Amino acid sequence: MSVKRVLVIAGSDSSGGAGLEADQRVLAAHGCYALTATTGLTAQNTLGVQDIFVVPPEFVKKQINASLEDIGADVVKIGMLSSAETIDIIADALVSYQIPSVVLDPVMVSTSGSQLLPEAAVRVLRAKLIPLTTILTPNIPEAKLLLKDSGVDVPDPEGLDGVIHLAKQIHGLGSKAVLLKGGHLPLTKDLKTAHNVEEAARVVDILYDGENVTLFETDFLISKNTHGTGCSLASAIAANLALGKDMTRAVRSAVRFVEAGIKTSFSLGKGSGPINHFHSMHSLPFAPGRFVEYILDRPDVQPVWKRFTEHEFVLGLASGALPLEQFKKYLVQDYLYLIHFARSNALASYKGKDMETIAASAKIVLHIQRETALHLDYCASFGISKDQMEKTPETIACAAYSRYILDVGQSDDWLALQVALAPCLIGYGAIAQRLYNNAGTLREGNRYFKWIENYVAEDYTEAVRLGSELLETYMRQVSPSRMEELIKIFIRATELEISFWDMGLGNARS
Repeated sequence: MSVKRVLVIAGSDSSGGAGLEADQRVLAAHGCYALTATTGLTAQNTLGVQDIFVVPPEFVKKQINASLEDIGADVVKIGMLSSAETIDIIADALVSYQIPSVVLDPVMVSTSGSQLLPEAAVRVLRAKLIPLTTILTPNIPEAKLLLKDSGVDVPDPEGLDGVIHLAKQIHGLGSKAVLLKGGHLPLTKDLKTAHNVEEAARVVDILYDGENVTLFETDFLISKNTHGTGCSLASAIAANLALGKDMTRAVRSAVRFVEAGIKTSFSLGKGSGPINHFHSMHSLPFAPGRFVEYILDRPDVQPVWKRFTEHEFVLGLASGALPLEQFKKYLVQDYLYLIHFARSNALASYKGKDMETIAASAKIVLHIQRETALHLDYCASFGISKDQMEKTPETIACAAYSRYILDVGQSDDWLALQVALAPCLIGYGAIAQRLYNNAGTLREGNRYFKWIENYVAEDYTEAVRLGSELLETYMRQVSPSRMEELIKIFIRATELEISFWDMGLGNARS
């Protein structure tokens, strides 16, 4: 494959934490080739900006032309701009060279509070550059400044609804999409404005493309090492767009990249230090702690996962319209499967190489034991006894699924067995959580609602957490080729889950 090219037009940070220096690290970490056009030189450190030398606009033009006439660019990322004349030159170049994607980070104020863009240039940026932009990435103060320049004086947003409204207002300035960064307005757990650090729980970035609002939530992190987060986020988006990701996936990956960069940062200097741009400089395509999110976002997993979690059987549970006799047959087979599910986790405990993994798998077996007790009580409410269920033959779907998992456990390693077990463990929890939180799910008079409640109960939620943590920990240790083998196991196990639902509807052979 040919390397993807990103031209970065921005200022230089002498401390290395932001600007062109950060941009190039981010692009390198994503496997992209970085070209640069320097708009300004800064004398700065972690405590703040001490001075700025503005590169003459005509020289900026020469840098841009030299890169685009020879190497070209798949995406242009724009950061600090020093003058109105420079903005005019960049706008003309974007039109002349027909750049397919433009990421504009309207750098106006540094993290330390220093003014980086002259006020006279703000109007030119708004009028000439934003309409050429694929995605604009302001923080809240920058968004308010842009709107004020256009004649709209907006108050500080209140809570999530206020931030979404502000994102829509900014989109009206002419960019195709806007990512309004929420770091300046941390929110509480219920997404209201946090008035102090103790209340702060979430940070929400808002992507708006004129039709759809997409929220990207991260935990509120207490860290002084946030220098260059805006530059890094915009460059990560540019890299992801260059690599062919759609806008939503490009932004999601970039948000996770920066989140991990803050979590794994190290302190440099006496003030606001840089994030860690190289946290994912390895051969695996997901950041630490994000394997489950990664696998469910893969194009080869998404369709089969959707068929599993949005199956007709699941919809029947939510509406209460599932035929009773079919559901009773499903309950019997589900009980028989739970026995094998416990055996599989016991096998995982046996195959563990250290006490931590042995104990974790053993704990999951205990969770399944308690879940089975709840299952027996639930079956009894339908007039089905334990003795009846144990005398019922397994269907082909039940036998195929349970034996597949046991076979993986016998013939492969501990991690492969964890991956084979994951669709059931994670999927049932995800399905139940979605149905439980969905206003359209019938509760009163729905005899299947108890099934949903069982899988959102604290005990099962804890089992999902344990199983997910095991996956996240050990998937970091595999090679790319091994990861692909394991994902095939995950897909096959998910397909067998679909067959189990089909059996519940009477669509599979017994």
